[in-house]
Amino acid sequence: MSKKNKTDRNGFVYSTDPGFQFEPEEKEEMETLAPEKQVLRVKFDTKQRGGKAVTLVTGFIGTAEDLELLGKQLKNHCGTGGAVKDGEAMVQGDQRDKVLQWLLKNGYPKTKKV
Repeated sequence: MSKKNKTDRNGFVYSTDPGFQFEPEEKEEMETLAPEKQVLRVKFDTKQRGGKAVTLVTGFIGTAEDLELLGKQLKNHCGTGGAVKDGEAMVQGDQRDKVLQWLLKNGYPKTKKV
């Protein structure tokens, strides 16, 4: 591929406007809501995981660091592994009751099991 046709890191190849200046969008981190205002959903899922069962916690509004912390606390409480991906905390296995109990005990009253 010739240098002439390479895109820059922003995805623009060429602009005919001589005064064009690319201004990247700044992604604003959402401020984390207080636990009593969070509306979380706890559900069981096996889709696209090779038959492995996971408990998902969805609906968290806040920074990625706070979601990571929540996921870590849930994994420690349940004594299992898991991950945080795409705004969801995953805990391995069918841990819906344990996760729901922990969330309600730790100040997330609007949590529901789906």
